[in-house]
Formats: sequence, C-alpha cells, structure tokens
Amino acid sequence: MQNKKIFASILFLLISFVCVAQTGPPPPQPPPPPGLPIDGGVIFTLILGLFYGAFRFLKAK
Repeated sequence: MQNKKIFASILFLLISFVCVAQTGPPPPQPPPPPGLPIDGGVIFTLILGLFYGAFRFLKAK
C-alpha cells in the first residue's frame, strides 16, 4: 500500500512538470496608450520657472 502512495505522488509530481513545460511563451504586451509627450514643453517650462524665480527674488528685495 505504501508503494502505491509513493508511486501516485511521483506520478502527480511528474505530470505537473509536464503540464508546466508545455506552456509556450506569453503573448506580447499591448502597446502603451498614447499620452502626453514628456519633452513637449520642458524648455518653455524651465524658462518660465527662471523668470518666475527672478521675479519673486526681485520682489522680495
């Protein structure tokens, strides 16, 4: 009886390995949704920030 339990346990273990081995590569990911460009207004924002910083600095004096 003990040998049958060991044999059944080994059989289930091997079947699980075979089932995992048969899966193929995952499907490719969908492309990301279109969004706002990162570099669209970076330079404009930096220049605007510099002007605002200079304005606040001069106003504080």
